[in-house]
Amino acid sequence: MSDNNLEEIYRTNVNLETAQIAWKELQRFFASGMAVHVSSELDLVEVAFQMSKDNAEYIQQWMDAGKIGKVEDEQAATWIEADAMVWAVVVKPYVLVQTAHQLQ
Repeated sequence: MSDNNLEEIYRTNVNLETAQIAWKELQRFFASGMAVHVSSELDLVEVAFQMSKDNAEYIQQWMDAGKIGKVEDEQAATWIEADAMVWAVVVKPYVLVQTAHQLQ
């Protein structure tokens, strides 16, 4: 099996592990600094895939552009107030989150 086929299989698996969840259910990850916000401009599955591959080049570009980073207090408070649902996927030790309505 080629590397491209293996990568597509892995991306499919990441996609299957992605789910909508209430932000309030992720508070312990936020409190421990392990909740990472992914901009709606990015594909959550692709970000998770690149992080799992430890692709520092992509990750650094996204961080420098402000497209991924730890969930800020203000964003967390907004999601709590709105009882928001987010898309989430685990890339240990992090939980990547993205606003749910922007993906539908």
